[in-house]
Formats: sequence, structure tokens, C-alpha cells
Amino acid sequence: MKKKIIWTISVLFLTIIIGLIGAGNYFYNVAINRSHDAVDLHGGGESVKAAVLLSDEEEQRKLEEVTNWTEKQNFEMVEIQSDDGLKLKARFLKNEKPGSKAVILAHGYKGNSEQMPGITKFYYEQGYDVLKPDARGHGLSEGEYIGYGWHDRKDLVRWSQFLAEQKGEETIFMHGFSMGAATVLMASGEKLPEEVNGIIADSGYTTVHEELSHQLKYLYNLPAFPVMQVTSTVTKIRAGYSFTEASAIDSIKRNKLPLLIIHGDQDQLVPTDMGKRIYDSATSPKHLWIVPGAGHTEAYTIAEQEYQDKLKAFWSSALDN
Repeated sequence: MKKKIIWTISVLFLTIIIGLIGAGNYFYNVAINRSHDAVDLHGGGESVKAAVLLSDEEEQRKLEEVTNWTEKQNFEMVEIQSDDGLKLKARFLKNEKPGSKAVILAHGYKGNSEQMPGITKFYYEQGYDVLKPDARGHGLSEGEYIGYGWHDRKDLVRWSQFLAEQKGEETIFMHGFSMGAATVLMASGEKLPEEVNGIIADSGYTTVHEELSHQLKYLYNLPAFPVMQVTSTVTKIRAGYSFTEASAIDSIKRNKLPLLIIHGDQDQLVPTDMGKRIYDSATSPKHLWIVPGAGHTEAYTIAEQEYQDKLKAFWSSALDN
């Protein structure tokens, strides 16, 4: 009888272990492994306010104008090599106005460098050269996994060095959206070229562990423990990083550069509280703008003029420091 109980418990334990390993690999393949398939994330839809604006005739005219402008630009494809030997690609737009200032625009999860046309046009009109990298595991860049900003942070260091050394830029800002926002925040804790003057993070998350736990709860109605711990271990083995170490919160504590945090108060994909916590953790000169009515990365759509004014004020204050 005793042997039977031990055998039963052993089989049950082994079954649980095998199940967890299977679940960890499943979620790795869904969330981390490179794929061209779009992922239906919780909270990823448009807010009511944004949907109304985007159906407005004036907004449609603006969109057409931005699309036409984008098609006329001559983007140069540029390339660097990452610390771990990947070929990384980016679109670079040299401004027709003479100058030596640039912005690095970092896209979100499953995005690419062809996105963010509106903010690209705005930066260009303000005299900035624009660099839009494809994050590793995205677009034209190499990489078989998605780094959620962690390994990508060192790629942004390389891109900023490229701008300073190869393109002669004397003023550089980093501006990211969603995963791109987390990436610029994580990069801010690294040793960046002195030409980098400030960080703008729109809808960034605190840690990969917290963001994926948030998604797990709403998409699968599963508790974070122990699935996240197992998936994190699988990710450490297969991609070389864990969810807990991939932390914008920890990185921002080492940042000395001026920081602008932007977050919508209706953001369900990356909860608004994450933006507030990032702001509270920062020790450098910092600004927080919570945008009423905006869902995830919708601030520029909801409040375009105010967004532009905030950026201009931030650039000015950052360059005065």
C-alpha cells in the first residue's frame, strides 16, 4: 500500500512537471519565439475616443497627408551588428535642413520600422534626422526571439553610437512606444554616448514578468505562478534572459538623463499604473503626462497638438540641463 501511494505521488508529480514544461515551451513559442503572426493581446484594441477620432473626416485627411508624405521620403536602409553578432537593420531619414540632431524611434511588439509615420513626420518637420530600427526578431533584423527590450537595450546603445560616429549627430533623443518604450527605458540605464540628451517613453511596462503576467491573467485566466516562472526559465535557456531581470524599473534607477513618461489613462494592455511607477522610480529630471481618454499608445492620436507641445518643451528643458 505504501509503495503504491509513493508510486502514485511520483507519477502525479512527474505529470505536473511535464505539463509545466510543456506549458512553458508553449508560451515561449507564442510570446517569445519569432513569428510573423499578429498576437491578439488583451487591451490591444482602440479606445472609444480614438475610434471616433479615426472615423472623423479631418482625421482621415491627416492620415492621407501623412501617408502621402511618407511615400515621398527617401529612407536609407542602414545596418549594424549587435553585441552577439546579429545583423540589425533600420530606416534612416536624413533631414533636408542642415543640422546634427536626431531621434531614434523604437516600435512596439510585433511591429517594425515602417510604422510610426505621424511622429516621424513631426520630428522631421522640427529638423530632426530620424532613425527607425527594426528590433531584433522583428522586420528585417535578424534574431529568432523577441527580447521585450532587454537585449534590445544594448542594440539601442549601438544605434546611438552609430548616429554619433557615422552620421555626425550631436543631439540624440530616444523615443519609444510600448515595447519600444520599455526598450528606451532599459537602454537609459546603460552607458550611452554623451550625444544622447533625453528619453521619451510612451506606454512602457515596468518588467517583462509583470506585463506577461498581466496578459496571462486576461487572455488565459491563469495565475502567474507557476507558469511565468517556468516560461521564464525556458526563456533563459532558449533566449538568454529571464523575465525578472528584464526590468525597466531597475534600469531607470541608473538613468541620469531627462525623462518624459507618457501614458493613457485608459490603457488596458499596459496598465496606467505601470507608467506612474516608472515615473516614481526615476531619479533624473522627469516629467509625467497621463493622457485622458487615451488607450494604449493612443496619446498622439487623442491629443496630437498637446503631444507635440509636450515634446518641444521637453527637448528644450533637456538641452538646457
